[in-house]
Formats: sequence, C-alpha cells, structure tokens
Amino acid sequence: MPTLGDFQQAARKLRGRVRRVATLSTKLTPQEMELMVTASEKDERALGEWAREVLLRECRREHADFDLICEVVGLQLLLMNVLAPMARGERITAEQFQGIVKSVQTGKVKAAGEMLSRRHQAKEA
Repeated sequence: MPTLGDFQQAARKLRGRVRRVATLSTKLTPQEMELMVTASEKDERALGEWAREVLLRECRREHADFDLICEVVGLQLLLMNVLAPMARGERITAEQFQGIVKSVQTGKVKAAGEMLSRRHQAKEA
C-alpha cells in the first residue's frame, strides 16, 4: 500500500498546482450515485471535481466546527456570568459587564478545547 511519502514524492508542479497522484474510490448504490450526480450537476461541476471538494471540505470541517463551538461556548460563558448575579438579585455595572466580556473573549477557546477533550475522553471510556 502506498504511503503518504510516496504520494508527496510523485507530486510535482503541474500548470501552477501540485500534480494529483492519488486515486480514491468507493462503491455506491444506484440511489447514492444518483444523489451524487444530481448534486454535482446542481453545482455545475464534473462529478470527480465535486466529489474531491466535498471530501476535502469534510476533512477540514473539524477546524470550522471548532470555531463555531468556541463562539457557542463564549455565549454560554457570557450568559452564565451575567445571569448568575441577576438570579441572586444583584446588579452588574457597565465596568463589570465589560470585564465579563473581556474574560469570555480570552477564555472561550480554552474552555471549548477542554469541553471537547472531556467529551472525547467520555466517548473512549
């Protein structure tokens, strides 16, 4: 079975882009094939080009999802930090609110990473 190094070594510049040297195949039911052909035609792209883009987009999706998760975690942190004092009947000042916002902005990526790490550990257990 070829290794990634074999593919990298065979790839060379071709008309301004790296030469594609690897082939990926799969078996589909007639219904699955029909769905793929319809989707590629809708995008006005050749089936192979469309399939490559979809596969690569899926591979890159984890990073895009992480950005979205960070924002959702940030909203969760903001709500918890603002609503908790309000639930106790306290008021927060504009300065306190700005501090909370700044804290959320600096901590949301770490909090999201920790949350995802706990979820992955729970799934593996």
